[in-house]
Amino acid sequence: MLSGKGLVKTTERLIKEQPEIFDALLEFERTGRILKFTYKKRVNFTLDPNLFMKFRAYCEKKGIKMSTRIEQHIREDVYDSE
Repeated sequence: MLSGKGLVKTTERLIKEQPEIFDALLEFERTGRILKFTYKKRVNFTLDPNLFMKFRAYCEKKGIKMSTRIEQHIREDVYDSE
């Protein structure tokens, strides 16, 4: 169980990573109702076809979703640059 500085640090990180969850909690506190929110956002972008095929094969071999792996890489780039 987290306490003290660990709890504060974890909470601050989660607020940065998933602010919509905390917005929903604040709305629940204010109104007593939980708003439905979209956890994921659909995006479109283009990739080199050969890279895409290799990436898809890699993800299938490892048993992971492509979107999950892309999210991990984006998170690393965004949060490591802060």
